Amino acid sequence: MGKIIAIANQKGGVGKTTTSVNLAASLGVLEKKVLLIDADPQANASSGLGIDVESVEIGTYQILEHSNVPKEAIIKCSAPNVDVIPAHIDLVAIEIELVDKENREYMLKKALAEIKEEYDYIIIDCAPSLGLLTLNALTAADSVIIPIQCEYFALEGLGKLLNTIKSIQKIHNPDLDIEGLLLTMYDSRLRLSNQVVEEVQKHFNDMVFETIIQRNVKLSEAPSFGESIINYDATSKGATNYLHLAQEVIKKNSK
Repeated sequence: MGKIIAIANQKGGVGKTTTSVNLAASLGVLEKKVLLIDADPQANASSGLGIDVESVEIGTYQILEHSNVPKEAIIKCSAPNVDVIPAHIDLVAIEIELVDKENREYMLKKALAEIKEEYDYIIIDCAPSLGLLTLNALTAADSVIIPIQCEYFALEGLGKLLNTIKSIQKIHNPDLDIEGLLLTMYDSRLRLSNQVVEEVQKHFNDMVFETIIQRNVKLSEAPSFGESIINYDATSKGATNYLHLAQEVIKKNSK
């Protein structure tokens, strides 16, 4: 089957990496074979799964450059059924290096073609920008999950991202779908959180995942131990939320 899902939003701090790592881990626990690709120079998805980023020799940078094939970059991690293609700070340079290349938007798509069918899901953690890195991820992806935090400026910038997705559909990837909008950092005690949820559901109804990711201390702690929330505390609210999200994704894709 091999479905590629990009997790994208040009805003930082909305829960992209948290979602990438924990959705991948949850799909793995539900016995799906998953590859997580870290396409963010900050490499938080890699370190969040216990990978020593400094020692990465072959990662997303080499895959995009086509100097190595994906199989050479894959690392096993502590999460069951999850493989990782890690990132390194050198990924910052890739946008400049790809600028003059022909078909520069298709580098990741080409590289993944040979391993796509070996996984049930390939999750790409995108950088918080709409540069060439994110463009490569969205061109390679079958669909995109957009995390939106339940805070005041939540919908700011969403229009820009949706326009980018439209132009990618038009020019580079007509098959790109929106898998769903995911509400994150929800705090039921805050009136504002509830207003954002209502607003997003009203505007985008069917596009919004039923699962809402609640604010959860354990979710913030897990990366510092190099573990997904499932490994760190399977009974926490965060783990329950991400398992529900994984079930929703599986159900949506088994139709």
